Amino acid sequence: MSYIDGFVIAVPNANREQFIAHARTFDAIFLEFGAIRVVECWGEDVPDGKLTDFRRAVQATQDESVVFSWVEWPDKATRDAGMAKFMQDPRMEAAAHCPFDGKRMIFGGFKTVVSLPD
Repeated sequence: MSYIDGFVIAVPNANREQFIAHARTFDAIFLEFGAIRVVECWGEDVPDGKLTDFRRAVQATQDESVVFSWVEWPDKATRDAGMAKFMQDPRMEAAAHCPFDGKRMIFGGFKTVVSLPD
């Protein structure tokens, strides 16, 4: 089964188009290095929770939206090799000028246990 890298970030609403351009640039690099799919989702219905929620997880302010993203890899070995290449790629220098606060990003790698339809 595939391996997933998941990301949640807060992006200023004013930077929406900058974020989309940024994602198109860097998501293409993931695909170049072996990812089979990249999905970027702009928060539309992200409710406040009673104990925790997406907005609190990334300390989103009122003028920010939550973005939920994932990169699908065929397997963990491909992901590990692809991410190593990604992090060493000279194009990553431009990532220092991303349209969001990367320090508030949460991320992790996940082994797929259920995938429907399959």
